[in-house]
Amino acid sequence: MGTVAELWRHPIKSHGRETLNAVQFTAGDCMPWDRHWAVTHDTTKFDGTGWAHCRNFMIGSRTPALAGIWAQLDESAGTITLRHHDIGSVSFDPDGDTSAFLDWVAPLCPPNRVAPKAIVKADGRGMTDSPFASISIMNRASHKAVEAAMGQSLEQERWRANIWLDGIDAWNELDWMGKTIRVGEAEFEIREPCVRCMHTAANPVTGHRDADTLGTLKTSFGHTNFGVYATVVKSGHVAIGDQAQVL
Repeated sequence: MGTVAELWRHPIKSHGRETLNAVQFTAGDCMPWDRHWAVTHDTTKFDGTGWAHCRNFMIGSRTPALAGIWAQLDESAGTITLRHHDIGSVSFDPDGDTSAFLDWVAPLCPPNRVAPKAIVKADGRGMTDSPFASISIMNRASHKAVEAAMGQSLEQERWRANIWLDGIDAWNELDWMGKTIRVGEAEFEIREPCVRCMHTAANPVTGHRDADTLGTLKTSFGHTNFGVYATVVKSGHVAIGDQAQVL
């Protein structure tokens, strides 16, 4: 049916991404370390335990410059390094003193909007956009279809996927609702489409909004969906090049 083309995680929600060669997925869990942390702001309502809606955190749809952040997590050391085209890099412990991070990220945040306050995490799961522990799966052919409709190249990182698949017809993934797919050794139940936001309009290198992704999706394809959310129903190892098929 298709193959795994890329694997990505986003250690701090809306604050950077990094590519991986392989991942061990666990049934019922998010991708390990994906959206493990999130950044609160002036009006956050979060009790420090379970999942909370994205409006409670600093996100790219409201702070476009965040889209330009890249990340590198050192799991053994418990540290993360973030870098941005405009402000360089910073390394810190997300569970420790985050003052260096807050000083570093401040120039990316508009003065008339909420300001970052702290880094938090939920008990036992990542702070995904969905209330369930989700994995986002996306299709390279659908991305190419959007590029063709826009008449320009578009960075795949705008969509913030966990798993990119190749060798599947464009938009075929939107027909998978309620189905189970096997990717590598793991199995995923497809739950719902990813409804996109303005974060996708921002360039992942510069952080500037430079593409009408939502308008293109709506006018050319009749919806604002890109990719699907799934849950892990069978644990297993997934690596680039692995096969993917609907069961």
